[in-house]
Amino acid sequence: MKVSKEVTKIENSAVKLTATIAKEDVASGYKDAMARYSKNIQIPGFRKGHVPTSVLERKYGEGLKAEITGELIDKALNEIISAEDMKDMRPLPYSQPKFDGDDFPVLDTDKDLTFTVVYDIFPQVQVGKLDGIKIKVPQAEVTQEDMDKELKSIQERNAAVIDKKDDAPVEKDDIVTIDYKEVGDDGAAVAGSEREGFVFTEGSGENIYKIDDDILGMKKDETKVITKKYAKNDKNADLAGTTKKISVTVKQIKVRNLPALDDDLAQDVNEKYKTLDDLKKDISRSMNLAKDRKVADIKRQELLKQLLEKTPFDLPKSMVQAENDGRWNMMAQQFKTTPEELEKMVSASGQTKETMLTQWVGDTEKALKSRIIVDQLLRDRNISVTPDEIEDEYKKIAEQNDMSLDEVKDHYKDLKAKEYLVDEVKENKLFDTLYTEVKLEKGDKMTFSELFKEEEEA
Repeated sequence: MKVSKEVTKIENSAVKLTATIAKEDVASGYKDAMARYSKNIQIPGFRKGHVPTSVLERKYGEGLKAEITGELIDKALNEIISAEDMKDMRPLPYSQPKFDGDDFPVLDTDKDLTFTVVYDIFPQVQVGKLDGIKIKVPQAEVTQEDMDKELKSIQERNAAVIDKKDDAPVEKDDIVTIDYKEVGDDGAAVAGSEREGFVFTEGSGENIYKIDDDILGMKKDETKVITKKYAKNDKNADLAGTTKKISVTVKQIKVRNLPALDDDLAQDVNEKYKTLDDLKKDISRSMNLAKDRKVADIKRQELLKQLLEKTPFDLPKSMVQAENDGRWNMMAQQFKTTPEELEKMVSASGQTKETMLTQWVGDTEKALKSRIIVDQLLRDRNISVTPDEIEDEYKKIAEQNDMSLDEVKDHYKDLKAKEYLVDEVKENKLFDTLYTEVKLEKGDKMTFSELFKEEEEA
């Protein structure tokens, strides 16, 4: 088939392809298709395979022409897109070429057939230079205070919870069960505000009305009406700028009986620990590994952020849509429901699908652009890994996770897991190279807790 083409790049990493099929090929394609239909269509009064073309045209004229036109266009598109000079202009798997405009091309066997389609392609990216990039690297360390917090957390997780005496007052860190309700000036309950059996830890602030300080000193079965005035900028929009009266009844007060920090506690946590010192060493090792991973992630994200600023490009709409659809489906699986039902649930709560996606998985376009830049750099730098480098990674994983080398290798017998590991090692190798070409500066000194503070607040 003789086909000429003209390809024009348009916005959002899309192209407009105008193709012309020579009239000779249009005529022969029409003739061949009609002959094929003639053999297969059964019409009363004619033997199968002997229906004249003129009869077919009278009976099915426009419908057959449209079908044959579609066949000719599909054949022409396949030839064009499979050509070597079109390898960077091929449509994305989820972006089917669409006709430019509403009119379907009209077939005339005496004329060339010209049609125009638009479709999305993979973004063509030229990554910006690394000149001028500066990255501040947090100077984080695991302090004794961080260790003490973790040990306290372990004590609390292994604590026995017991009832306090009936005449004992509510104190900080007690586990308190309350009934509460909003009341009006007349003392009547505000409809829908009643809650029974609400449990929280005193001093944690993990209650709607933030009444921790107000119930200190209360005793079991005591009721108190609390008047609270909330700031105009309170994080809870329903409370901001309001004054509330809350009737609170203490139903139960419990206290955590913390175990001693000793060898017995260490053995209760895990039988692999023989002494408290064994536990402390393992906590220190785990926290330092987490710290190093967090600092590495901060470095990487800051470098990508600056590369994004230096590398402006548009994403195809279909790529963003496909990514969002994939994320939405994964979210539905996490909620153990279908994507359609999840969307109904979100709409019923007053949110939108787009807002929830952003809250749960972040900025789709930013994540996609970062991924594309990394992939481009891997190609530009021709980054690859050797079997020895993968073997070293196995040893590293075994050491960090207290596993045997055989256990690690057995896990990565799965081809997908192995592929993921290879990609991760490639990316780490790439970033190690990039860090030698940018300026790394010492950032603020901080503790382990401060390093993870933003993540914990989120």
